[in-house]
Amino acid sequence: MSENAVKLPNPDALIVSSSPHVHDTQNVPRIMLTVVIALLPACVAGAVLFGWPAVRVMALCALGCMISEIVFCKWLGRPVAIEDLSAFLTGLLLGMNLPPWTPWWVCILGAVLAMGLGKHIYGGLGYNPFNPALVGRVALLIAFPSIMTMWGETRFQVVTGATPLTTATPLGAYKTAGIAGTDYMSYFLGNTAGCIGETSALALLVGGLILIAFKLIRWQVPAAYIGTVAVITGIIHLTAPEASPQPTPLFHILTGGLLLGAFFMATDMVTSPMTKSGAVIFGVGCGILTSVIRIWGSYPEGVSFSILFMNALTPLIDRFTAHKPFGARSKKVAA
Repeated sequence: MSENAVKLPNPDALIVSSSPHVHDTQNVPRIMLTVVIALLPACVAGAVLFGWPAVRVMALCALGCMISEIVFCKWLGRPVAIEDLSAFLTGLLLGMNLPPWTPWWVCILGAVLAMGLGKHIYGGLGYNPFNPALVGRVALLIAFPSIMTMWGETRFQVVTGATPLTTATPLGAYKTAGIAGTDYMSYFLGNTAGCIGETSALALLVGGLILIAFKLIRWQVPAAYIGTVAVITGIIHLTAPEASPQPTPLFHILTGGLLLGAFFMATDMVTSPMTKSGAVIFGVGCGILTSVIRIWGSYPEGVSFSILFMNALTPLIDRFTAHKPFGARSKKVAA
């Protein structure tokens, strides 16, 4: 054999496998654990602000989702994977989207609906087109509107003395009485009525920065979402007549579930677009819908409905923003 002859590798020494050939160190349990850690500041804030009732609601929702996960998996013949923390995270997010005085049976029902209608009916983890926690919350809101709007004062409001409309959320007070508060420090710290996980903007910002630092979410989604709400509400605030003043953009950002939804719900890896441009489109769509519902709708809050609606459009967004495969040619060039 000449020196220039081609030497082929030994077939027995080759390892043949399908792609991907480069693997990330992240896995589902590690990702879920990091998100849970990022949620801890808001959980602690909810427990401090509302006391044991808030802890009870979050615990019941988390336990209900884990039990529902086991039941549905065994019923449908799927492997049970409680250790991946996906069911626990869904329950925790559901609990943070409920009032602190939600009855125990409503928490359990919401957990069953979240896992059944929001996850397992589509095939389980990774196949759900909608955020399961939001599916559970919206289902409860439609079925029990009086219970889901059963607000109360925080522990600090009770100590310092009640102020007018403290038992209504800031958005609810504006929608029903036309009063837009300007106590932005209370909104920032969370000393106001609302769901367990949506009151403290400070805690939610800390958790959101953790997710961005660990690159678990695309920063384009919360940036586009919050930015769109700020731009639209800012234009309406500046152009509204003095006889009917509109809240400032800061009021809309710090109150309601905008920050919770922008950082923890709209950024779900399964239900949000895969590309950066798609993430921007998704965030802008959520911001437009939220602003429209808040300003012109009869319901004071629109985050949950907006995210679920954009979840339905995610496959379409991915289709039009997907990157071309390497070496792909246009139809005209190929012809």
